[in-house]
Amino acid sequence: MPSASSSPGGHQLVVVANRLPVDSRTLPDGATEWVTSPGGLVTAMESVMRTVDSGAWVGWGGSPGDAPDPFEADGMSLYPVQLDQQDIERYYEGFSNGTLWPLYHDVIVGPEFHRGWWDTYQSANRRFAKTAAQVAAVGGTIWVHDYQLQLVPQMIRETRSDVRIGFFNHIPFPAVELFSQLPKRNSVLRGLLGADLIGFQRESDSLNFVAAVRRLLGYQVEGKTIFVPGLGAAPVREVQVQTFPISIDSTAVSALTEDPEIRERAAQLRRDLGDPEKVVLGVDRLDYTKGIRHRLKAFGELLDDGLIDPHGTVMIQVATPSRERVEAYRQLRDEVELIVGRINGEHAPIGRPAVSYQHHSFDRRDMTALFMAADVVLVTALRDGMNLVAKEYVASRPDLHGVLVLSEFAGAADELRAAVLVNPHDIDELKAAILRSLAMPPEEQEEAMRSLRHQVMEHDVQHWAHQFLESLTASGAPEDEATRVVRLSGDAPSDPAQLEETLREFTAVPRLLIASDFDGVLAPIVSDRDAVQPDQQALAALRELSELPGVAVALISGRALADLDSLTAMPSSVVLVGSHGAEVGALPPWMQAEVLDKSVLSMTPQKEQLLAGITSTLRRIARAHPGTEVETKPTAAVLHTRNAKGRGAINATESALEYATTLPDVTVTPGKEVVEFAVVHTSKGVAIDALSRASAADAWLYLGDDVTDESVFARLGGDDVGVKVGGGDTAAHLRIPDTEAARDLLRRLLELRGEQS
Repeated sequence: MPSASSSPGGHQLVVVANRLPVDSRTLPDGATEWVTSPGGLVTAMESVMRTVDSGAWVGWGGSPGDAPDPFEADGMSLYPVQLDQQDIERYYEGFSNGTLWPLYHDVIVGPEFHRGWWDTYQSANRRFAKTAAQVAAVGGTIWVHDYQLQLVPQMIRETRSDVRIGFFNHIPFPAVELFSQLPKRNSVLRGLLGADLIGFQRESDSLNFVAAVRRLLGYQVEGKTIFVPGLGAAPVREVQVQTFPISIDSTAVSALTEDPEIRERAAQLRRDLGDPEKVVLGVDRLDYTKGIRHRLKAFGELLDDGLIDPHGTVMIQVATPSRERVEAYRQLRDEVELIVGRINGEHAPIGRPAVSYQHHSFDRRDMTALFMAADVVLVTALRDGMNLVAKEYVASRPDLHGVLVLSEFAGAADELRAAVLVNPHDIDELKAAILRSLAMPPEEQEEAMRSLRHQVMEHDVQHWAHQFLESLTASGAPEDEATRVVRLSGDAPSDPAQLEETLREFTAVPRLLIASDFDGVLAPIVSDRDAVQPDQQALAALRELSELPGVAVALISGRALADLDSLTAMPSSVVLVGSHGAEVGALPPWMQAEVLDKSVLSMTPQKEQLLAGITSTLRRIARAHPGTEVETKPTAAVLHTRNAKGRGAINATESALEYATTLPDVTVTPGKEVVEFAVVHTSKGVAIDALSRASAADAWLYLGDDVTDESVFARLGGDDVGVKVGGGDTAAHLRIPDTEAARDLLRRLLELRGEQS
């Protein structure tokens, strides 16, 4: 997968969705081709992406296993995300469609809650976020789509504060009373609030989301502007919530009706059905939210009552296969097929069904023919974000014939007011609506369809996308600071020859500063931080380096200064910096002490009181999660989760970060299984700057393994050298695998610098 640095310029618009807009298909000769995939989002977005000069789409390719390399298709740059079989079962079929989908659709089917599903949902979301962050241009726009990826906005923001981030939810957002049932509900809200603009289909969805944020997170809300507190001392952000009803490429759909082949196909469909007087059509994914059973029940009762003559009226029900590995969907298919079988067994004339049941997909041309052949289309969703079938039917009827029966619980009902609106839960009302539609005079049909077509043709998918992107652009400029630089991704160590050449060039510089983190670099990470055993050869190399002419040496650690001193027993020639730069030990006489002004680091009574309160809260969190520990430092309190039991590490960290948003005067630093709360504002990066100035160094080299070390690597100048110990994205120039490699590197520095003396 390319990184931002290996994709010069990046893409100005990156769409992130669960699926790519194409599916792979194996040809007879074994080759693979990519064809446009079905689905409302793809239908809506493909025409938009064709108009973008520099656009990309990030999504899953549709098959478990390794993701194919990025490729071009239909003029789009596509970046596949890897999902294995377990991801599909837990992230997609599990948390997305077994938990979120039923909960967001008013619990038509009861949602299932499994903690393992949530873990996989998080890890899958992080993969989508990482890919999107890598391919977006500096200052670009990332548009994330739908409920499967609700954590992605915040995950992108963690590394790409320079981009605008939009999120659009294609399904309903439930009332706060329902949403409150969701485990990890606050994490979902915070994930969404990583966006600058959050869009929903209906105004009620927008208001539901704002209410959930106000009640569950307690954030300040003014109208539909949400003020999101930063982590600790980070600034407050404004997030806009707006309503954007999605639409279709209505001009393209309407144009298909002029195709002679499609016109003939529509006529042939009616002939194949025995030229009935009326054709009633339902088109849906086979999903329990679509009201298929209610629709069939109403039609069946009308046949039972003798109010519809099966010789003159035929119903077609297209039920596109959907999520057939999920038990609720398999059960629905069985029920629908039993209902259709009963109706046909009791009412179908010889040689023709009363209900023609089509359990397969139709391409766009065949679907248009179906719409043209239908006198009445039933859209009876029990709960639906929008329902594009309703709009596709309207766009397919430039002849102004046909009647749309539309559920008031579908998002489309807010716009398509001239449809026959119905409550699908009321079977009697639904039966009456069907009868009214079948008997509607042509002039009334034309009047209603003219109004419906005006809405659909004027407000197409381009209008929807333009509105959303225009609002996103107006929602506030990206943060001014430069985006985090990622020079290395993955885990592979740097080429040994490159490492050797870099060290040789560095040691030839007249005045050097050599600095290192402690845990994970000079000492392996252990569960008991008090039992750590530093590599004595590495420490010896640092001591000897500090005695060489023109070489300054420092250790910069998150540990308290006294702890660092006792573990390393360094001479006064090595500067010790503890608590991420908040504590500085004794300085060699030749170092310019005035540069390291400690006055800003002093504790005041107010800071002492604040620190005491933080420590008390962290201890309360630790008591709730056995194995979690709290370390106190002179200017900070640290929550350690390395030894937490079960899921305690995840839950304790989440509680600590949620608490951090209430502390506007505290520097909060998440690291490897730690979260540090410092009442003195500093960082390892600030410390390396000060040490470099104090030692008058021409260049510096730093070894680090943690997230907190990235503040150092972000400051690398032209002659400086950053060395990442271990895996993960980093702004360092070089990567080595472990503490043994760090020891060897320090010994090699000693040899090379010794040759210069």
